[in-house]
Amino acid sequence: MSAPDPLEELRQVEAELNQRWPETKLDPSVERIRALAELLGDPQTSYPVLHITGTNGKTSTSRMVDALLTRVGLRTGRYTSPHLQLVTERINVDNAPISPERYVEVYRDIEPLVSIVDSRGEVPLSKFEVLTGMAFAAFADAPVDAAVVEVGMGGQWDATNIADGKIAVITPIGIDHVDYLGSSLEGIATEKAGIIKPGAVALLAEQDPVAERVLLRRIAEVDAMVARQGSEFGVLQRDVAVGGQLLRLQGLGGVYEEVFLPLHGAHQAANAALALAAVEAFFGAGADRQLDVDAVREAFATVASPGRLERVRSAPTVLVDAAHNPHGAKALAKALDEEFGFRKLVAVVGVMDDKDAVGILSELEPVVTEVVLTANSSPRAMDPDLLAGVAIPIFGEDRMVVQPHLPDAIEEAVRLAEDDDDGGVVSGGGVIVTGSVVTAGEARALFGKEPS
Repeated sequence: MSAPDPLEELRQVEAELNQRWPETKLDPSVERIRALAELLGDPQTSYPVLHITGTNGKTSTSRMVDALLTRVGLRTGRYTSPHLQLVTERINVDNAPISPERYVEVYRDIEPLVSIVDSRGEVPLSKFEVLTGMAFAAFADAPVDAAVVEVGMGGQWDATNIADGKIAVITPIGIDHVDYLGSSLEGIATEKAGIIKPGAVALLAEQDPVAERVLLRRIAEVDAMVARQGSEFGVLQRDVAVGGQLLRLQGLGGVYEEVFLPLHGAHQAANAALALAAVEAFFGAGADRQLDVDAVREAFATVASPGRLERVRSAPTVLVDAAHNPHGAKALAKALDEEFGFRKLVAVVGVMDDKDAVGILSELEPVVTEVVLTANSSPRAMDPDLLAGVAIPIFGEDRMVVQPHLPDAIEEAVRLAEDDDDGGVVSGGGVIVTGSVVTAGEARALFGKEPS
């Protein structure tokens, strides 16, 4: 009898989990996940947690924090969402995704306890709540020395918030997930501020003044400590370099010179400063003590952030980016404008139907020559014809094409990027595939990129 196929077993588990409420459906309560954690022995209390929320940059910042902690010798767990290609990407131990076999094993181990919690209430555990329980349990089993935990959505009512993070990291806050968090920046910031716990250290990225006031009020209420980007830490200098950028960073413990980051964009430099300050705070670094500069350099040099301005092909260059809201699209457009000298740039855009397509397309329009409108395979994907209706006032009919299927859309974009107006071939053309995490993940897979 042949051994079971790990990927087939993983697909079976995913099919079971997909019977539960998806991450797009919420019941604002942490009681179910608390009940599950209690049955598991509260694994989230067995290691210190660095908790990360915000609107954009959470996953990249999480990866940077993980790289820094790993380089100084800690065994780490990292929980992020959503995934690009394979769900195992969400639960990392030793700075790498757990195997499909381990994912299935962890799920089967906690499955009986999940059933107990389900039987006690009217609302069963959601898929995200089960995944969160799996991550906390896997980290305790490893065991890890520290866990880097990214919030799924919001903060206060997020399943991850049963962990008491000694470090609370808040990336820039903007408008997103309006159906669940509302359209008020103050309300969104209030929800995200919920991860700041009594006595914690809060590291704040540069924020809109409205959001910053909310965060500082929460910090005062719970008697937490605070360090702010642009005040106690930040980016002192940023130079575009081959394959990324060279940074001079102001940390809590001093200046870190000549830090190479193999990622593009001013937003990634800001994420690096935030991650550095978070790890400094974790180790208690301050005005008279900083981390080993060589270790910091080595850690940042190893950082990868799949699906974030990631090159998946050359000649013509094809980049993939998971920007899925106007804030992310603005950062993407800025990086494309400042760091890439494309003579012609074609965007392939596929968005979800609950996202601000107008805002995303409007941010991209100034840096894009033409746009190919498409859809990914998600049932939540916006119909390309509807997306075209949104795009016409922004791009005009002459600058847009509709290709319903992503592979065809990318093929069309490559052709457009290489063609000049006279039917010849133009050099220096590029393609950016963006609009959704799912779109970015499916594009990576089309170009043969492995989950990571």
